[in-house]
Amino acid sequence: MWLLILGLILFLGVHSVGLVADDWRKQRVLHWGLRSWKLLFALVSLVGLVLIIWGYAQARLAPQWLWISPAWTRHLASLLTIPAFILLVATYVPATHIKARVGHPMLLVVKCWALAHLLANGSVADVILFASFLVWAVFSFIVLRRRDRAAGRSYPAKSGMRDAIAIVVGLGLWVLFAFGLHQMLIGVAPLGR
Repeated sequence: MWLLILGLILFLGVHSVGLVADDWRKQRVLHWGLRSWKLLFALVSLVGLVLIIWGYAQARLAPQWLWISPAWTRHLASLLTIPAFILLVATYVPATHIKARVGHPMLLVVKCWALAHLLANGSVADVILFASFLVWAVFSFIVLRRRDRAAGRSYPAKSGMRDAIAIVVGLGLWVLFAFGLHQMLIGVAPLGR
């Protein structure tokens, strides 16, 4: 469990520097250079991610259950991940109305993903992992939306076709993941097949 917690501290910690200590981050970038900062950021993120995966895998071997989720929560979780996949694609399709509306779709992806998995999983490791990401995403979204408003920043949209692309590709990725990749990569069939 300690590997999972250490991984979360590293991964979410490095992803929070710009939120809680942006001036310090800017000073480091000026002092070390952008390339060095990005390299350090990537290395700490990667180490954190590896520890999260390793720690979570270890915790799954001998789970400590807080509750056993009913079967219907898997289906609810699957439904909650549909907008997550659409938002994920909208993050990378430029100038969508989705991004113009929400500003930071990737953080909404993390919120949907974490909430869905909290509903469907009840071990201590699940709660630590998914609640950590959910709290981080909520905090990050609030901070970044406030900064956007203070700076008068907006995200312009160009055409509805870009949103249609995000929706169609997002739904396609969801189907691919829900009916195959989740089982293959995670070892769990989300729809209970």
